[in-house]
Amino acid sequence: MTTPSQQERLVAERLVGASPAQVFALLTDPARHQETEPGEWVRDALDTTPVTGVGQVFGMNMYLDSFGDYVMHNEVTVFEQDRALAWVPGQYDEEGRLDTGGWVWRYDLAAEGDGTRVRLTYDWSGTPQAVRDEIGGMPPFGVDFLHQSLESLETALGR
Repeated sequence: MTTPSQQERLVAERLVGASPAQVFALLTDPARHQETEPGEWVRDALDTTPVTGVGQVFGMNMYLDSFGDYVMHNEVTVFEQDRALAWVPGQYDEEGRLDTGGWVWRYDLAAEGDGTRVRLTYDWSGTPQAVRDEIGGMPPFGVDFLHQSLESLETALGR
């Protein structure tokens, strides 16, 4: 039986030829974040300070044809060294509070042979209906985007 939360998430996996420590180091480096995504949606980091724990916020310049240039601030919600990293994207409101959209990006890493099994999950189960309507429906892409992201991650690890 599929639960509502399973219906509201996409998951992709890929075995990459790098250690969990190497994958985690790349994922926690905002300066290299754009290398983990296909296309030009993610641009450059506002601050290149590495991610070191839960509660930290890292900002990224972004671009979509439908929105133009914009900034997303990502609050880290899971930080397990060399095992898992997750964040909720959002934008600061007029009072300086981070207003997240309710979706989560999560990477889970597991050593496998000489490489790492990387599981990428995009979960939008916490996204309010008003935000879903503003975006034009959830998810704004298919599971193929996650597979392309993992391919980009593997390419970046070879650099």
